[in-house]
Amino acid sequence: MNALDHNTGVEVLDLQSNTEFLARPSHQRDALAQLVGMQRLAHAFTENSDGVLQELSDIAVQLCGAESAGISLETFGPEGQQLFQWVAISGVYSPFLNATVPYHWMPCGVCLDRSQPQTLRVPVAHFAAMGLEELPPPITDGILIPWHVGSSRGTIWVLAHGRTDAFDHMDYNIMQMFSDFAAMAVRNQQQQKTILQQTRAAAAADMANGLAHQINNPLQKLTNSIFLADTQSGDASGHIKQASDDLQQLSSLVRQLLALSDEA
Repeated sequence: MNALDHNTGVEVLDLQSNTEFLARPSHQRDALAQLVGMQRLAHAFTENSDGVLQELSDIAVQLCGAESAGISLETFGPEGQQLFQWVAISGVYSPFLNATVPYHWMPCGVCLDRSQPQTLRVPVAHFAAMGLEELPPPITDGILIPWHVGSSRGTIWVLAHGRTDAFDHMDYNIMQMFSDFAAMAVRNQQQQKTILQQTRAAAAADMANGLAHQINNPLQKLTNSIFLADTQSGDASGHIKQASDDLQQLSSLVRQLLALSDEA
């Protein structure tokens, strides 16, 4: 079902029922590069919480072969109107970092309203109809993943600006994992802000230290496995398999921490 057009040819389709998308063959991938990318994200999460969303966006471009990637955050204008702010962007759309756009004119709004991942295509005519001073390139293929944490909602997305079959179901799986990280990062930032506002700096430090301690073990194992796979001669499949298992453990822990945060 396509809920957004405005007579400009926008296409926003439920990913899980988009038969054309689901039938696409999987692209060849560098397994080690994917694991290194996730290692970078984990380090950003523990060492630079302010930059984790941008790091996530940068890695999404690399791992999915996207021309653009980013994170949209729902916000509200001075008169209470719903907007999206592009809080992290990589690739071709980078000049639009921190831009705000109307909620109901964006595929991100459809994605949040449906609470389901979407595929999208957006012609230049749609951006022109929005009255933007500078028109972004058209979106010829893309994936949108919703995330929701506390009172904050947003989407993470990867886009192509020329290819019509740029992404496949594995890209969706990668982005779904990234969505968990994005939600956890925003939750962590919200908690730190609240604690600092309450002048509880010691509690903020304890929370950050506790989070780093909990994910340190699987992160260290992942780092070691990647190092061995990259430096030892011969068949590295065993190390890559171990690194993949370590990554799953790390991702599972992030989801658990996110669930605990939602319950708090």
